Amino acid sequence: MCLVGNPVCWYDSSMKTIAIVSQKGGAGKTTLALHIATAAEAAGLPSAIIDLDPQASAAGWSDSRETETPVVVALPHARLAQGLQAARDGGAELVVIDTAPHSEGAAMAAIRAADLVLIPCRAGVLDLRAIGSTAELVKLAQKPAFVILNAVPPRATQLLADARDAVEVHGLAVAPVTLQQRAAFGHALTAGKTAPEYEPDGKASDEVSELLVWVKATLLL
Repeated sequence: MCLVGNPVCWYDSSMKTIAIVSQKGGAGKTTLALHIATAAEAAGLPSAIIDLDPQASAAGWSDSRETETPVVVALPHARLAQGLQAARDGGAELVVIDTAPHSEGAAMAAIRAADLVLIPCRAGVLDLRAIGSTAELVKLAQKPAFVILNAVPPRATQLLADARDAVEVHGLAVAPVTLQQRAAFGHALTAGKTAPEYEPDGKASDEVSELLVWVKATLLL
């Protein structure tokens, strides 16, 4: 057990925390955070999202929903410890932290608080080159981290292979689950939903289900 307010160690074995981090904008951090937390909640795992991005996109999405879960709270990263304690007190078993791009302080705070760091990345060369700064933050904190290849074009087998090779250069592992470029992700968020809620029988829904299975296995949930 770690004391609230300790800037280095906020881990509590009764609650798992995922940090979604990328220093590059447009990588899909908020989309990933919303889908993991909502899928976990739907699977019976009480979940919350802490939105550290000043744009508060996750909080805005929550405001447009017809349901109250998962709970989304927008906070400055200096209040992250208090937000985690509030989630713990509220019975959350999983907290997903959404971070802003180009904010090293918020990214490091989230990484230090996390049991698992996920780095969403599009499979393009410029995006892959940009993960170096995020990889350095993960190495400094010595936390387990995986790159989630996101918005991957369909049938892009060679692109995926090249992307995995590029990620390994930074000493990072690639998650076995990828999210393809599907319209359902964008349409769902516009409607205050996630892809499985918007199109339960769609391929995007299947990908989110596979991602949740992997996340739970990785976190031993």
